[in-house]
Amino acid sequence: MSIFEAILLTVITASTPLVIAALGELVTERSGVLNLGVEGMMIMGAVAAFAGAQMSGSPYVGIICGIVAGALFSLLFAFLTLTLVANQVATGLALTLLGLGASGQLGEPFVSVPGIRLEEITIPVFSDIPVIGPVLFKQDLIFYLSIALVFAVSWFLFRSRTGLKLRAIGDNHGSAHALGIHVIRTRYLAVMFGGACAGLAGAQLSLVYTPQWVENMSAGRGWITLALVVFASWRPWRVFAGGYLFGAVTILQLHAQAFGLGIPSQFLSMLPYAATIVVLIVISHNRRTTLINTPASLGKAFVPER
Repeated sequence: MSIFEAILLTVITASTPLVIAALGELVTERSGVLNLGVEGMMIMGAVAAFAGAQMSGSPYVGIICGIVAGALFSLLFAFLTLTLVANQVATGLALTLLGLGASGQLGEPFVSVPGIRLEEITIPVFSDIPVIGPVLFKQDLIFYLSIALVFAVSWFLFRSRTGLKLRAIGDNHGSAHALGIHVIRTRYLAVMFGGACAGLAGAQLSLVYTPQWVENMSAGRGWITLALVVFASWRPWRVFAGGYLFGAVTILQLHAQAFGLGIPSQFLSMLPYAATIVVLIVISHNRRTTLINTPASLGKAFVPER
């Protein structure tokens, strides 16, 4: 394998969890709910996936455990914010702190335990294509799921009747409720979908990216995901492109260190997060475009009239 192919493979591996988690958060925010607890859901998915794989001996069981853990953790957020009408920002931050603490406690028995890596799936014929074959058609299941999710979420939001209702709720939940759309139920499902995606992204971290359990292994990716949704203007295909852009920055700083460039390692390590800040600053200058694309009811509580 050439150096170019190796770099592409690592970029794909680093970008996949960002794309998956961002797609889930995009659907959540399209429904008008701002969930800042992506980091907590992702790390809970990572520890659940690793534990599930270890106890069952199957990484596929681990994937299911990660998805379920993320969805259940998001259900706690949904109950607090949608049923009890707690502040979404404060609850999301609390969810992240809870996830980081709980995952550290639950994952303590699995520290330094060799992980079970999710095997690659080779697609015949296509995998033999020079350069792109080994990169695109010899990947793990979660990568293929991330590509399928981009198509599925895009179709759901802009081509399906249910997706239209969800976007209507995000733009004006009062009017949607007046038309007979079940606002709370739809938001519950959207939040749980976002949690399931975050859990799947966490499973990718502990089963593919680094097949072992390390405390705080999400390393701020949940926060990058939140910035990525804004960067993409709440559009699935832009999420896909932005996810690979951020993933490339993450990997290139590692390769720069490997090549021995005369740049402090601390500076290179902060590049992904610095890129996130720069992107948010650039986006904030085009305020009109941001306001047009932002769901109008995002972060606003809804209490149905009795």
